[in-house]
Amino acid sequence: MKQEFHEIYEKYSSDLYTFILRLCGNEQLAKDILQDTMLKAMTSADSFRGSCSVRTWLCTIAKNLWYDHLKKAESRNSSAESIGETAAQGSLEECFADRETSLRIHHLLHDLEEPYREVFTLRVFAELKFADIAKVFGKSENWAGVTYYRAKQKLLQLLKKEGLL
Repeated sequence: MKQEFHEIYEKYSSDLYTFILRLCGNEQLAKDILQDTMLKAMTSADSFRGSCSVRTWLCTIAKNLWYDHLKKAESRNSSAESIGETAAQGSLEECFADRETSLRIHHLLHDLEEPYREVFTLRVFAELKFADIAKVFGKSENWAGVTYYRAKQKLLQLLKKEGLL
């Protein structure tokens, strides 16, 4: 069992780290979540049903740990400063909580060129998975993830120009 997890770690840790880093935008936090993900995967290996790839399973664990981190951080720090820092790290979701900022983001979203605007909209508002977005465009799942990341970065740059971050 130990040998199996060593192989899993060697095979998936690099891709998983990149995925987590895209989520959180913080290298140290990404490393921490990566380690927590692998630990959780090792301790709950019997819950892996094989209905998806190991990579997908690990990414799901990592995403859930990231969401748990956000919930804990939100309950500890609800000040405007901490929300600003989180948004500066790449979390647009926090900005949508404020109605005025949300409206401005929607306006800025329309300034994005295609396919960024549509990919971002499908991911955030329709809550589609990257695989589903890829099917819509007839592209790969990786293309959908990269396009979403780029759209998010472009939107963050527009928000910084507007002085909203």
